[in-house]
Amino acid sequence: MSLRNKRGALRLAAFAAVAALALAGCTSTAGGTATGSSGPIAKEDLVLVASVINTTNPYFIANIEGAKALSKKLDIPLEIIDSQGSSQTEISKIQAILAQGKKVVMFVNTVASSDTPTIVDAVKRAGGYVSIWWNKPDNFEPWDSGDNFVAFQKHPGVDSGRCNAQAIGDALGGKGNVIMFPGVQDSTTSQTRVAGFEAEMRENYPDIKILENQPSNWDPQLANQNAKDLIAKYGDQINGVWSADDGMQLGAIQAFDDAGLLDKVKFASDGLYPDTVKLMKEGYGNNAIVGETFHRGYMASAIGLYTAYLAATGEIVPSELPKEKRTSFFDIKCVTPDTLGEYLKYDTPTAAADFVDQLVEKGPWDTEPATLTGGGGPEVLPKP
Repeated sequence: MSLRNKRGALRLAAFAAVAALALAGCTSTAGGTATGSSGPIAKEDLVLVASVINTTNPYFIANIEGAKALSKKLDIPLEIIDSQGSSQTEISKIQAILAQGKKVVMFVNTVASSDTPTIVDAVKRAGGYVSIWWNKPDNFEPWDSGDNFVAFQKHPGVDSGRCNAQAIGDALGGKGNVIMFPGVQDSTTSQTRVAGFEAEMRENYPDIKILENQPSNWDPQLANQNAKDLIAKYGDQINGVWSADDGMQLGAIQAFDDAGLLDKVKFASDGLYPDTVKLMKEGYGNNAIVGETFHRGYMASAIGLYTAYLAATGEIVPSELPKEKRTSFFDIKCVTPDTLGEYLKYDTPTAAADFVDQLVEKGPWDTEPATLTGGGGPEVLPKP
């Protein structure tokens, strides 16, 4: 099957999954308060809410899978918010759910870092509990915002960028030209991954030149168009391509395939999505994909929602937790084609449900492979 057909099938599956969720959405309600929650909330008065950036990127589709698995495990209704890549849409949809008086346990994969204070304030006023993943302003910490902002959680971006740079740098023998596709510009996740990639290249691969950097908003279609534009500009000068996530990488790979250049270029990215696993196993494009960093969207949403759930039901008191359990970094793995087999078990049909079973047993900080490795404050960026 061609990459285009594979991606088309993935999109159809994504749309089907989201449509099913929309039909299954529940409307349980409970009263709200303007000053945050004053005590534990009964389980039957809760609704889980998962807000994702879009429903075309495989990572966000996996976020939805994790939320569904936890909803089933806890027997609590679930609502999904598709932000459609827009901060305004994200915030307005969250506010609409809160206006219904629901006591929410919320996971938000924010569109932009600057969205976080507005979302946290709205959830706090409604007496809900929220965990934010990936993006927030560095100076906006959970412990400064009360217990309703339960946690900020992520996998370290600098480590991810460095891992990818090493894979491309080694594959190119330390010489050549690369292009970069970051995500949303106002995203600490994208910014830290870019910083890690550039630092590793600067420090250890000085003969590799970065030709251009084109933010592509976590959108495979935008990355595809940006890749076409850069191919038209640089042609066969491009030896390596880095993307801040696999959704954008898949779009870029298609552009190089269409241009007949795929077998001459090396790729690395973050996520190790199922489509990427298939391409790596096949050695697609003369073994075009040389490195990945591993984590799963279903793990992120399940961890975020379960942490917020524990706070809502009084099983944890966020203000009594150590800071690394409120601004938290979870383990991330470097993966090459040689080590790929170790990660295939995380993409079985029952993988999300299996992870949730372990999560409920072991808690949000001790569940393999996404265990807590650090935190307590913003990521430290490499010196320029």
